Amino acid sequence: MKILYILMLSFSLVLAQGCSTTQTKGKLVSSSLTNHQIKRELNKQYAFWKGSRYKIGGLKRSGVDCSGFIYRAFKDGVGVNLPRTTAQQSKLGHFINKRKLKVGDLVFFKTGSILKSRHVGIYTGSNQFMHASTSKGVMKSSLNNPYWKQAYWHSRRVLK
Repeated sequence: MKILYILMLSFSLVLAQGCSTTQTKGKLVSSSLTNHQIKRELNKQYAFWKGSRYKIGGLKRSGVDCSGFIYRAFKDGVGVNLPRTTAQQSKLGHFINKRKLKVGDLVFFKTGSILKSRHVGIYTGSNQFMHASTSKGVMKSSLNNPYWKQAYWHSRRVLK
């Protein structure tokens, strides 16, 4: 049973790695929206996705994973295509100090020991970020929460 689980997880990761879009390593992506509009559109995306359950490799309201949620929120809300996986998303744009986060920045976490798990969310202001949680689905969490504080890895600005 354990071997089957590991094989299924490995297969899912391989599939997710194969789904990529525009690479913007080191570059900021242009959006025709103002910062206020970006915030409004991301809030609309959160309202739409809130409570959607977590599903590895998912891209639908019936099930979405963390990087899939980021991919869809940016594509559907802001009109920007980002890569599909957390690994690819973690190389986008520019490193941002945690104290200088602004709405729309990506926040990354090291969340587990299995295959060096990574997690991603979108900063929404006031030390909050939205993300697809494995336990509660799409939700908002605080960067000050002890779990997320300890797991924090880095942040990236991807929008100009």
